[in-house]
Amino acid sequence: MYVCICHGVTDKKIAETIDNGARSMRDLSQTLSVGKQCGKCCNCAKKILNEKLIAIVGVTDQVA
Repeated sequence: MYVCICHGVTDKKIAETIDNGARSMRDLSQTLSVGKQCGKCCNCAKKILNEKLIAIVGVTDQVA
């Protein structure tokens, strides 16, 4: 699904960028230009980022 319409960025592209080392919204913004125009994609991009980072470190239900 498209997350950032302004720059044509999909959820899969965001996930791929995280798999390739992005660890913050700043990283996503610099690499994909997410959030650099209208900003409406930031919440969704942040949610994808958080979910992927939690999966990467293997944190379970103990996350607040």
